[in-house]
Amino acid sequence: MSEKYLSADALKGTEFASEPLSYEVRKTRAAPPDNQETHNEPASEKPVIHAGETPDGGLTAWLVVVAVGLSNSWGIFQAYYEENLLRHTSPSAIAWIGSVQYALMYLPALVTGRLFDLGYFKIPCFAASCVLVMCTFLIAECTQYQHFFLIQGLGIGMCCGIIVSPVLVVVSHWFYKKRGLALSLTAIGASCGGTMFPVVAQNLIPLIGFKWTVRVFGLILMVTLGMGNIFLKRRLPPVDVRGGFFNFKIFRNAAYSIFCISGIIAFLGLYTALTYMSVSAVAIGLSKKSSFYILAIANASSTFGRVSAGLLGDKVGALNTMAAFTAVAGIITSVWPLAKNEIRLIVISSIYGFSTGGYLALFAVAAVEMGTIEDAGRRVGMFMSLAAFGAISGPPISGAISTASGGFVDAGYYAGGIIMCGVVLLLLARYLHLGRLRGKC
Repeated sequence: MSEKYLSADALKGTEFASEPLSYEVRKTRAAPPDNQETHNEPASEKPVIHAGETPDGGLTAWLVVVAVGLSNSWGIFQAYYEENLLRHTSPSAIAWIGSVQYALMYLPALVTGRLFDLGYFKIPCFAASCVLVMCTFLIAECTQYQHFFLIQGLGIGMCCGIIVSPVLVVVSHWFYKKRGLALSLTAIGASCGGTMFPVVAQNLIPLIGFKWTVRVFGLILMVTLGMGNIFLKRRLPPVDVRGGFFNFKIFRNAAYSIFCISGIIAFLGLYTALTYMSVSAVAIGLSKKSSFYILAIANASSTFGRVSAGLLGDKVGALNTMAAFTAVAGIITSVWPLAKNEIRLIVISSIYGFSTGGYLALFAVAAVEMGTIEDAGRRVGMFMSLAAFGAISGPPISGAISTASGGFVDAGYYAGGIIMCGVVLLLLARYLHLGRLRGKC
């Protein structure tokens, strides 16, 4: 059968096409129903196309969900480096390692999202997984600030970024009605890793030292990333849609534009507490052991937040759920430095983890729903790349404020306030996308 005569029915259920379909060929497929969007219509006016019939379940679909959390454990490295390996370096400078790592989880999505749409998925993910494991082992050999910055900040951050965006989009291929739940379960990998690594570090560093503890991290990642590379696969064939890597025409959709701006603003504050919570715990008199567990509690709570947000998002809408969860995160970030004992810090870290988990679980769902599934990789990638500018700037700004003020109170007010500004923009994007004040969105 000639490629130009391939229909949507003929392609339904296939994993790959031998080559990306051109834009002209895609237009020859069976026309979508009247209530679905075409590429010539504004993305915010009609619901999204779902090529073929989305499984919304089944063994293959759920195996795709079984797929990444060293980056969410940066707080343990921040505290350990400040007190040991980099004790003569300022907290703000050390925070740049973590913030670059956070940012690079999102920045490469501009390229990797587009490559995913074109059909390049398995090889980039496998290559990034191999380099990520290698960089983790190399952390054990680092002795100077620039070593940690290059290996842990740039190397691990870039590899995570190559993996994360395509994983979020490939899960969207397999789910529609249960997309929020599926993506929240995918995001649990970050929470589980962020919970496990601090606990492992706390127990292993006194026994075998920092170097061998990091090597154990590398072995854990080798197993988990190996499973991810085995199970992850796409359902829909590649499509060569118009616009290149960065399609400025997407910003004609006012809702998507405001949503991207809200992401930049929110990420300026979201990672502040996660970065400095362990440090602030030591500052108020908690033991190093307790400070490590505070971070583990925050990440464990994030697991429940992501699942709850996924279930709620499928019922009331991703943007509605994100706005509520992010507002709680802003309030908790503002009051976090006011916790002066272990019980209060545990409560605050639990609520903080739960609420931020809701935002991190659903931002990809909202971006996917603001257009067509064929172009979802680029759309999610553009949002994540823009949000990276907030993620890379937020922790160092908070660190500078903390150093200048001699505590974390002002940094908490700054981060919490900036998150609330992101919530306002999120609500504006919701109104523009839905066209009315009430309703599922």
